[in-house]
Amino acid sequence: MLLAIALAVLLGVARPTWAVAMQPLGEGFVKLIKMLIAPVVFTTLVVGIAGMKDLKAVGRTGAKALIWFEFTTTLALAIGIAVAHLVRPGAGLHVASQKLDASALDSKLLAPGPGLHGFAEHVLSLIPDSFFGAFAKGDMLQVLLLAVLTGVVVSRLGTRARALVDVLESAQSVLFGIVGILMRLSPIGAFGAMAFTVGKYGLGTLSSLAKLIAVFYGTSVLFVCVVLGLTLRCLGLSLVRLLGYLRAELTVVLGTSSSESALPSLMAKLEAVGCAPQVVRLVIPAGYSFNLDGTSIYLTLASLFVAQALDIRLSFGQELSLLLVLLLTSKGAAGVAGSGFITLAATLSATGSIPVAGLTLLLGIDRFMSEARALTNFVGNAVATLVVSRWENQLDVARVRTLLGVASSGEPPATEALSSAGGMPPGHG
Repeated sequence: MLLAIALAVLLGVARPTWAVAMQPLGEGFVKLIKMLIAPVVFTTLVVGIAGMKDLKAVGRTGAKALIWFEFTTTLALAIGIAVAHLVRPGAGLHVASQKLDASALDSKLLAPGPGLHGFAEHVLSLIPDSFFGAFAKGDMLQVLLLAVLTGVVVSRLGTRARALVDVLESAQSVLFGIVGILMRLSPIGAFGAMAFTVGKYGLGTLSSLAKLIAVFYGTSVLFVCVVLGLTLRCLGLSLVRLLGYLRAELTVVLGTSSSESALPSLMAKLEAVGCAPQVVRLVIPAGYSFNLDGTSIYLTLASLFVAQALDIRLSFGQELSLLLVLLLTSKGAAGVAGSGFITLAATLSATGSIPVAGLTLLLGIDRFMSEARALTNFVGNAVATLVVSRWENQLDVARVRTLLGVASSGEPPATEALSSAGGMPPGHG
């Protein structure tokens, strides 16, 4: 993976035209993984809920997960605003809004989305037109709704629905087997995606907006190391060891700029490390829609960057309004590359305090920031699963501390133990 990414960068610098032609390799890999996300989420969530003998446990686990999601994403949004005010990456550009060429933006981005006019409309958008329509559209929130409803009914039916649970478990094993095959293609996908990015935009395009990129990457690292690191420390676990345990998945996310590309593998590894399967199957799919810490940091930081670049002074009320809207829109951003930019456009359209045309300033560098968004989202969901599992007393503490714990001697865990937990659980390919 690392070799593929390095070769992609070299090709992008030496032969930009050839590098741009590699785009189908990256897009194809992400589409291959994405086509499995909806069925994987549906089957794992239904089986997970059906496996909980007490339906109250489902609601309790879900409520705790949502509380944690809301806490971390709100904190991430607030940190983005604070850093934007402290560093002011857009100050000094003095861009005239009337001179911006908005023709480069897709016309769909300039129109406010139907789900942003009010809470009722947003809720209605979560309901699919048909049962299979949600799978056809690949709408994660709609699939989650169907999975929760199906899981609750299946759990209530008990033995009468056992045959359906067996079928879904078999389907889940098949899906994870397909994922295992596709992951062997990840270096090719990462090569294509990274080559296209460097070849299309060039490393030289970063110079004028390097400050924003550096601030965003620094803020993301700060959030992961301080917020998520301290959270794991309170659990007696090590962030460094967690990152080492998930290093293969992190490399895939880095190359493809999509946290969804490693979703099935993340679920399997968290089950292997000691998290209860029913918690993993509930928290991870929900987290990919409701717990996007990296996207949250990007949304507030980029919004205020555009405002500063256009010399727009936002009042406290306008910033509070922006924050409140982002609390809603950030929950619907998918984990696919580029979704953060679309969500940002929809948010600015809804608030009206910052011209959407100002996003043209970000077009050249947004793709370079998507890696940090995806990586932060990915780590945030891994930590959230460990937190909720411990909160629910559904964590194999001895096993997880053997693999990820902070040893008193400061030495890393045994290589054999780490290797034995690094693969897919039985039946997952």
